[in-house]
Amino acid sequence: MKTFVVAFPICISIIFGSIGSNSRHGSSTFRKADADTIAINLQGMKYIGDVDERYQSYNVEMAEVVGGEFWRPYKTMDSLPSSGSSFDFSNRNQMFRKLPPINLSEKRLLNLAKALAPAYVRVSGTWTNTVYFQDDDNPQIKAPAGFANTLTRGQWKGVIDFLKATNSKLVTSFAVSKGVRDANGVWTPNEAQKLVKYTKSLGGKISGAELFNEPTIPMAGGVDTNYNGRTFAKDVAVFSSWAKKEVPDMLIIGPGSTAEGIPGQNFAGLMKQFVTTDSLMSPEPKPVFDIFSYHYYGAVSRRVMRGGPFSIQPENALKSEWVQKTDAVADYYIQLRNKYNPGKPIWITETAEASAGGDPFAATYLDCFRYLYQLGSLAKKGIHVVIHNTLAASEYSLIDQDTHLPKPNYWAALLWAKLMGTKVYEAGNATQGVYLFAHNMKGRNDGKTLLVLNTNSESTTINIPSKGEQYTLTSNELQSDVVQLNGQKLKLSDDGILPTIKGKKINSGNVKLPSASITFITFGSAGK
Repeated sequence: MKTFVVAFPICISIIFGSIGSNSRHGSSTFRKADADTIAINLQGMKYIGDVDERYQSYNVEMAEVVGGEFWRPYKTMDSLPSSGSSFDFSNRNQMFRKLPPINLSEKRLLNLAKALAPAYVRVSGTWTNTVYFQDDDNPQIKAPAGFANTLTRGQWKGVIDFLKATNSKLVTSFAVSKGVRDANGVWTPNEAQKLVKYTKSLGGKISGAELFNEPTIPMAGGVDTNYNGRTFAKDVAVFSSWAKKEVPDMLIIGPGSTAEGIPGQNFAGLMKQFVTTDSLMSPEPKPVFDIFSYHYYGAVSRRVMRGGPFSIQPENALKSEWVQKTDAVADYYIQLRNKYNPGKPIWITETAEASAGGDPFAATYLDCFRYLYQLGSLAKKGIHVVIHNTLAASEYSLIDQDTHLPKPNYWAALLWAKLMGTKVYEAGNATQGVYLFAHNMKGRNDGKTLLVLNTNSESTTINIPSKGEQYTLTSNELQSDVVQLNGQKLKLSDDGILPTIKGKKINSGNVKLPSASITFITFGSAGK
């Protein structure tokens, strides 16, 4: 299969995109599939490697935890930017809305999160760069000078209780703004120490932390405008020394870069004070991380930009040029990992359809193909953990922010959580517009799970060598929030209980898969 790869990482803090009319089956959205049947060779699949048991993970933004401004849902916006391909921040009230602190103990949200376990929960984002931890039990105060946000004990306890209830592990970052810097402008662990101590007092643990959320765009960190790679290297040296002494079992993750690896595009040239990963990692003392990390967004959402090369139109959302962008950006950061921290695991600690909350179609079935392709392909490339942004905020979330009902990507995530194990295999090539991935069955090393994404306007046929169980996701319309599993609508019960996820037993031989469909097939001992 010939692949067409373009890369496009964009940071949540700054960037945004556009959208067109609804796309239906049979439209020019799809590429024609070859008529040939795709033969599946279970026994011949080469073992590639393993991913973390918490490979599929998610973010809860610090803005949600403290009750800050976050991307306004499109349904509540009166207007969109009139400009085409330039950024428009002229109407902040239209772009953001104030959130109450998230209630992580809400029953429906908790039940949905439990079904995705085990996972890493990353509590971070731009707001974390300037957060002050109010280490007392008094009412929330205004952030002191040098900070922009205040995190209370009660809010942080809600996070720790959520982690315990959902069998999750905590990943975070710390304040890096002027409020934590010494007279020479170097980072100090004052705020980090307070948060670590309180976390331990609750019986919690920080499993891993990035120092700085997206240091390639330091202007979002509340630091001086002359912040550069030399400052970062000094900061990381202090951070690492402190962490090894005070939290020796915490993974040191970094650099957490974003907005690089775009073939033919100089996105960094559009942003003031951009610092490349090379600039961050080159100065002495050279930063060394336990986990090498980066962020990836394939486009910018339409909230501040209506069109242009950084946007994605929904009629193009099933084309290989869009779906496979994640591959080129992964290759870019893998090369940097190999150069600066060779041999270290690599994580993508923040990713979604588009930055700035996602496009409207991020909340529809159409985005499930990108979501699952990314999980499948990055596992093959050796990425150990993929942390989706977000669990329950804005269009790109897995769960609706206001109703706490599952979105289409939640159902895709649920099937991955239930069916895909940690061992990764090479499933082989398919026809154009059809993508194959294979892992061991969840909880079983003597079986395999095959994932088939058919992005074409016509059905495709695969030939399987043994019996199995089929789980096929479809929708009557691509930009719908309704998803069917084997023809039955997926929905919660009236009391908020998830439906039983059942496969359809199938025999060896040809299996016809519908157009624009996502199919998992599990094979028992025959798949080993």
